[in-house]
Amino acid sequence: MPDSQPQPSDGATADSSALLLCGARLTDGRTVDVRLGGGRIEAVGTAGSLPPHSARIDLTGHLLLPAPAEPHAHGDTALSAETPGPVSYAPADVQRRATEAALLQLGHGATALRCHVRIGDVQGLGTLEAVLGARRALRGLAELTAVAAPRLLTGAAGADGIAVLRDAMKMGAGVVGGCPDADPDPIGYTERVLEIAAEHGCPVDLHTHGDDPARLARLAAMAGGMRPGVTIGPCAGLARLPRDVAARTADRLAAAGVHVVSLPQGGCAGVEHRGNAPVRLLRAAGVRVAAGSGALRDAVCNPAGRGDPLEAAYLLASQAGMRPSDAYDCVAGAAREVMGLPEVRVEAGFPAELLAVRGTQLSGVLSLAYSRIVIHRGRVVARTSAVREYCDSAAAVALELPRQGRPDPGP
Repeated sequence: MPDSQPQPSDGATADSSALLLCGARLTDGRTVDVRLGGGRIEAVGTAGSLPPHSARIDLTGHLLLPAPAEPHAHGDTALSAETPGPVSYAPADVQRRATEAALLQLGHGATALRCHVRIGDVQGLGTLEAVLGARRALRGLAELTAVAAPRLLTGAAGADGIAVLRDAMKMGAGVVGGCPDADPDPIGYTERVLEIAAEHGCPVDLHTHGDDPARLARLAAMAGGMRPGVTIGPCAGLARLPRDVAARTADRLAAAGVHVVSLPQGGCAGVEHRGNAPVRLLRAAGVRVAAGSGALRDAVCNPAGRGDPLEAAYLLASQAGMRPSDAYDCVAGAAREVMGLPEVRVEAGFPAELLAVRGTQLSGVLSLAYSRIVIHRGRVVARTSAVREYCDSAAAVALELPRQGRPDPGP
């Protein structure tokens, strides 16, 4: 891939927001300098080839990647595992948890998040209002989109659910979602969701275990050709079907253009629904598969969830047998596509949504991703640094490993 050339200049003064990333390594093995400005990548050239700039970051020893995105988070229930007593769903508490969870995931590298939010029942629209408040608080740091997820949409209680869902879209939810598996009429639930999404011209993102091939085939038939798109997940039940049945189901989903979000870090359902979607089978059928985090230290599903996209990619590589590059695509390129976000490449003209991780190879980065620098809209928005030192020993001296500082022996 050739170097990306600087964008034409109109002779105006230099952009005060410009930033030069120096000495970064790319996955193709090149070492480059990257100039950012106006929220985009302005130029990529061999190390030392771009004019110096007062605002610069030395990325020697770092691998520079398109930033990950989080396609399946639960901000309203996040960080509730350690709450003493009953979990509070007061809007102020939900907003605090959702904001803190998003910042944790931003520190891992996710500059965009899609957050599923339960609406209706006793919470009404309070949880959605709180998550939208978190979105406002995060402006300039990360992009957060709310998925409105009602419990019931059919039967006697369905009318209330439909009304609440329509109100949620008017409030600012960007995606219509929910869990058809929890409704007495899953097909009817899906039909209502698709109808309301069509009314508002917005995407659909449904939470389903995916263990009923007939139901998934019906979903594919209804969703075929729908724009701006239909996503389902985590679909761990697909992995428990006979392989030929799962393969036919994957073919139907691919033909309909339905995306799948897997949750390799543990999912966000009860113990009986643990597992991961058959990612390789789905990809072989042509389904666009992304990977998300699901529950993040919540009181019900995953009290130890980390919300780390690189851990999700690591698990896809180590447990699902995917190549590191394909595994990382699931949390970056595919995740952004599923979320309707612009593509990111380390080339001129693309959005400056980047993650620098200490390391030289993608496989090593997925294994030991300790130090990270996160860039959103061309600005550094998070840094994580780790230092490893060893005690004095013959091995530490021979291998020139960093050693612990020795106390001053004094006079």
